[in-house]
Amino acid sequence: MKPAKIAVICIAAVSAIGLALVVRAMGSSGEPTAVAVAAVETRPMAKVLVAAKDLEPGSRLTDSDLAWKDWPVAEVNPVFITDGSVPVPTAAAPADAKPADAKAEMAKKAESAAAQVSRAANNLATGGAKADFIGAVVREPILAGEPIVARKIVRAGDSGYMAAYLEPGMRAMAIRVTVETAAGGFILPGDRADVLLTREVKLTNLANVASADIGTKFVSATVMQNVKVLAIDQNTRAAENEQAVVGATATLEVSGRDAEILALAKSEGELSLVLRSYADTAGPSGRTAAATARGAAPAVGSVVRVYREGQSESVAVP
Repeated sequence: MKPAKIAVICIAAVSAIGLALVVRAMGSSGEPTAVAVAAVETRPMAKVLVAAKDLEPGSRLTDSDLAWKDWPVAEVNPVFITDGSVPVPTAAAPADAKPADAKAEMAKKAESAAAQVSRAANNLATGGAKADFIGAVVREPILAGEPIVARKIVRAGDSGYMAAYLEPGMRAMAIRVTVETAAGGFILPGDRADVLLTREVKLTNLANVASADIGTKFVSATVMQNVKVLAIDQNTRAAENEQAVVGATATLEVSGRDAEILALAKSEGELSLVLRSYADTAGPSGRTAAATARGAAPAVGSVVRVYREGQSESVAVP
């Protein structure tokens, strides 16, 4: 073989070996680099509303009971409550659903983006979704760190809210009210009030039992004291900055026995609500001693004739 051909073969072999080494080096050095980059990449996170502590059924949610927790977007369930700052997966569409056309899809995306911006601005101004759940009642046990879901709580206005809002052993009973009998509309849900019964009674002459009735008069007495107002009409919470609520009915929180006395009082005359001061709500709540002793109201009034220095005088006794 000629020396020139041998030299060409050797150069080709050396080039092939060199090229193989370069390719091997590139392959071995590229994989760790990709792994390292993937390792430092952070997954997108969303803010999910969770319980800050263990919550028992019947408890009312306060600001300290709720907290925002970082949650991977890919693992956010559509039923979770988020702050709306990051897009989250929605419920999957049915398998037989027809795909939307391109224009409709673009319009939907644009509307979603605008809604996210609006929701984020509203959250900054009002406290966001967290504020919407303060005052809700827990329906099922919720553990600390567990996401808040709609099926485990009852929000104001939802069906079953009043039954969940009532204290154990208490009853909700409505009475008819007007602007005049409800402190001019300044009694709001959550306030404390007394219930007054005003009725007309007949006067009798005890000095002469056989005589006919000599007239009538109106008497008034407190039958319930320091009772909680649950709602005015169907509003269980006054609107923001609302100072007065005018309604036709007021729903009160009373015990079972108090409900019986209140029902009897409703049939005997007109009931009025008397607003109590916030500083005067620590006393006993429920029926008064007079209502307990006499059923629901004072006994029928009468007239006693009093003789003094030869003069007789009729005195009305309630």
